[in-house]
Amino acid sequence: MSDVIDLNWVRSQFPAFSQSINDGQSFFDNAGGSFACRQTIDALTSYYTETKVQPYAGFASSKRAGEEMDRSRARWAEALGVASPEIVFGPSTSMNTFVLADAFGQILGPDDEVIVTNQDHEANTGVVRRMASRLGLTMHEWRMDPESGLLDIEEFEALLTPRTRLVTVPHASNIVGQENDIARITKLAHAVGARVIVDGVSFAPHTIPDVAALDADVYLFSLYKTYSVHQGLMVVRNGLLDKLPNQAHFFSAGSPDKRLNPAGPDHAQVAASGAVLDYVIDFHRAHGGAPTDSLRTACANASALWRAHEDALSTQLLEVLSGSHAIRMIGPASLDAATGHRCPTIAFTPLTDEPSVVARKLVERGVQTSSGHYYAVRVLNGVGIDPERGVVRLSFVHYTSQNDIDRALTALAQVLG
Repeated sequence: MSDVIDLNWVRSQFPAFSQSINDGQSFFDNAGGSFACRQTIDALTSYYTETKVQPYAGFASSKRAGEEMDRSRARWAEALGVASPEIVFGPSTSMNTFVLADAFGQILGPDDEVIVTNQDHEANTGVVRRMASRLGLTMHEWRMDPESGLLDIEEFEALLTPRTRLVTVPHASNIVGQENDIARITKLAHAVGARVIVDGVSFAPHTIPDVAALDADVYLFSLYKTYSVHQGLMVVRNGLLDKLPNQAHFFSAGSPDKRLNPAGPDHAQVAASGAVLDYVIDFHRAHGGAPTDSLRTACANASALWRAHEDALSTQLLEVLSGSHAIRMIGPASLDAATGHRCPTIAFTPLTDEPSVVARKLVERGVQTSSGHYYAVRVLNGVGIDPERGVVRLSFVHYTSQNDIDRALTALAQVLG
């Protein structure tokens, strides 16, 4: 395997880079949604062109439509190290967590306890908080350090009790960017009989996780932020799917892929969702991987190369932003703090200028970014930042180039001084 990304090959797989609207621009809003790879676009176009019919009937186009949906589910299961019946597609991660919380609300009782964090995106914490409040459950909040934005796992241990039944936690915050030790968190939670829901939305675009190794009961992420279609993918493991009440039509109770999807699947997007894994395989082979390697191996090797490339770029932005007297950066200034790896999602708040003004000036200089609270109101409150004012966020992935970083650094110097 190569130890360096062939960036020309990578960017050739993403049609957005050849569009005139992106000329002279560098995309730093990836945490809001990545570019789609060519394989995803081709698969979605093919479905709508050739097989846009009700799937699973006996005629050829319908049979192929169903086969493509089944193939996506099977391929994502292999990629994540889980079984096909454990894969659930839904319209978004926010909707998946909404349905999930409603299902948990039907099996938890007033003597049960839940643990949430204030480091979560609202989609992973708000629905559980409302469910706990509605049922009168005891809810503990695992709080970030107000200066660093990090979670201390020893504080989590202190919150666990024999009555803890549910824990929600992000794999990485969409503001702080720091990876949390999910394997350790799930081990501690399981020791007291609790289930763990992990929000992987801000982690999966950088590392396709081995969900079985993490041992999370539920792992969620957004495919549209992972070079794919606008769907949410939810893995439900460790027998939990059978224990949660059916949320779909009564006659769908016996179908694992339908139990937690009351609206039914988006046929075209489910069918096309696995195409990004064709990109991963192509990436793996273009960088020296063997044609006989498994999909899980390809995902692990590709993720390692993605991380190495992102890390080399992250250090440059972190060094400049952490040394600036004009802003406060959220999260660690280094890649490998003692508590875990830092993903390339870097948020900061200007000390004098409004974040919206700074974002606009960066955009004027070809840095495609934005400002706001990014559905992380509790996170910003937790680190003492006014959510109404918000932060500026620079987020990137493995197709980001050194030229992109140079453009961002030049723009930051001009805007921040």
